[in-house]
Amino acid sequence: MKFGFTVPNNFGVDDPADVVGLAVRAEELGFDSVWVNHHVLNVGYVWDRLGERPYHDALVTLTWMAARTSRVRLGTSVLVMPYLHPMVLAKELATLDRLSGGRLVVGLGVGSLPEENELLGVGYDDRGALSNEFIEVLNLLWTQSSADFAGEHYSFTGAVSSPKPLQQPRPPILIGGNRPPALRRVGQLGDGWHPMMLTPESVAKRLPVIREAAEAAGRPGVPSEVSVRLGADTLTPALAAEYAAVGVDELVISWNSGDVAVISDGLAAFAAEHGIGTPRQRRTAAAT
Repeated sequence: MKFGFTVPNNFGVDDPADVVGLAVRAEELGFDSVWVNHHVLNVGYVWDRLGERPYHDALVTLTWMAARTSRVRLGTSVLVMPYLHPMVLAKELATLDRLSGGRLVVGLGVGSLPEENELLGVGYDDRGALSNEFIEVLNLLWTQSSADFAGEHYSFTGAVSSPKPLQQPRPPILIGGNRPPALRRVGQLGDGWHPMMLTPESVAKRLPVIREAAEAAGRPGVPSEVSVRLGADTLTPALAAEYAAVGVDELVISWNSGDVAVISDGLAAFAAEHGIGTPRQRRTAAAT
């Protein structure tokens, strides 16, 4: 089992350098990946949690994390596609993949906050169809020297996006979401699945939906990766073994807190409990 950590860029930490420092500590402890959260505005349940406190930008934070680390994979958990433009994002992510030495994991989702869509002036009810096209556009821009696309939401000819990602043919795309449309999206367009807070039983129940959609789309072997996000306090070694038994490759933990000291100590305790990293890595991290 691999283990990842989602930094609290979404929990009102005043200094973003402290958020990045937690990613560095996770790498020192032997975690396999570090991830960022994404929203644009403090509205709805984000406002309820933060008020006016900071929710630091996902990609700027991830880029800083890339510069401060050398080994861990760098993931987005998840980028809300309707808030972004695929042409702009394709260039940003390809550049980040190259700067990081090919460590990027692209987690994508459709979003679930109507108030934010309204303020940003983007549709909510058709976000699924838009997101399907969004993924297709990303894939074309990353893999074609000159891309053409004709869709309802995006249409263009002769689009050249450069640089291309370092990872070939492109970074892995992991689709977030637990409901049937998201599961079918994984099978039809994604490489892997990145759900939140599902039990092992729930994962096992949903995987056949993904595989059926993948087979129908001529994409056997999808999902190639299942990465489940959980609260750190809910995960025991025995439960981690249950996830592994149903086909989960990675468990990505987070703390429901913006207390940097608490999270830093929690990372070390979690690594020791779950046998993450080598003893030398854990001793080195504990001394810093």
